[in-house]
Order: sequence, then C-alpha cells, then structure tokens
Amino acid sequence: MHRHARLQVVERGNEAPDALTTFVACALAMLDPMTPEALRRTLEPRLLAQLPTLKALGVFDLFQIRDEGLAALIADELG
Repeated sequence: MHRHARLQVVERGNEAPDALTTFVACALAMLDPMTPEALRRTLEPRLLAQLPTLKALGVFDLFQIRDEGLAALIADELG
C-alpha cells in the first residue's frame, strides 16, 4: 500500500491505535494457556477483524509474529 494511503488510515482517528490495542490484547489472551477455549473462540474473530487496518498501516511489513500457530492463522487470513 502506498504511504499516502497508510497515512489516511492513521488520520481517521482512533481506528489505528484501537486496532493495534485490540489485536495485541486478543493475541496475548489467545496464546495464554490459562485462557478457556470458549473465550479463545470469541477472541479469534475480534483479532481477525483488526487485520485489514493493521495491514493497511504496514504493521506486518515491520513486525513478525513469532508464535507459529498465530502466524499461520494471520497468514491464512491475509492470503
């Protein structure tokens, strides 16, 4: 995505920081072995819903997901 388009995503307001905060919180909870499976299933769609914004910002161009399972889930969703 072109840099100008990324800046437009940032300029929309709180969407970008909210997406990153939600993504990180969901990912950490999903990776926590103490998180009940039922809660993981509710967190996954919330995490995945953040991907378009994070991709538009170039987050996945800058950072690599180290957990193999989470990385595979994100790669499948992003295509």
